[in-house]
Amino acid sequence: MSLVELIAQADERGLAVSALACLDRCVPLLGGDDEVLRPLWANLADNGDTGEWGALLDKARAQLGVAEVVDAEDVEDEAALLVRRMLAAAPVMRSAAEARVWADGCSVASLQIHRLLDPAEDGGASAETFPQALDAARAGTTPVAGRPDAMSPLVSAELRRQITVLELLTEHGSAGLRRALEVSTEGRRVLRAVVSRRARNA
Repeated sequence: MSLVELIAQADERGLAVSALACLDRCVPLLGGDDEVLRPLWANLADNGDTGEWGALLDKARAQLGVAEVVDAEDVEDEAALLVRRMLAAAPVMRSAAEARVWADGCSVASLQIHRLLDPAEDGGASAETFPQALDAARAGTTPVAGRPDAMSPLVSAELRRQITVLELLTEHGSAGLRRALEVSTEGRRVLRAVVSRRARNA
């Protein structure tokens, strides 16, 4: 099943987990530690109080210095701006409709972030062809490797993680939450290494 289909069929919890996982993997760009979003993950478990979601979200925003409205002029780094907007767009009240919009937006933003951080020599889609290639990949018609519009390795790996997280929640419900967190943690380590390498080469 394609990523677009998984998002369309997911329930409220699966959508929230999908969006939160995308955000969690990109936290290194905001200088956040590995635990900053953990309370939100815990809130998505069976014993989590949905009424506390908004307060936990506000706390995470404060810790990461993200206001509910993010002005592009305040953030020079495009990748960091996308992460800040992902967090700013999180719905204060969890509902399937709002979570689906958030999950879809976070999916696209996270893939764009991985594209921005991917070395140019990896041979992925150019800035001009990436939007079309991204739409195709999310719909399940991934370009053939080696073509100019193919997804680069970092983006392809992120796409697989997004699909895996949604499949885990679709197949196992709340029981898949721990594995989804593990998948996200793995992706965060990869991105943190990429960010560190980029800083050294700057």
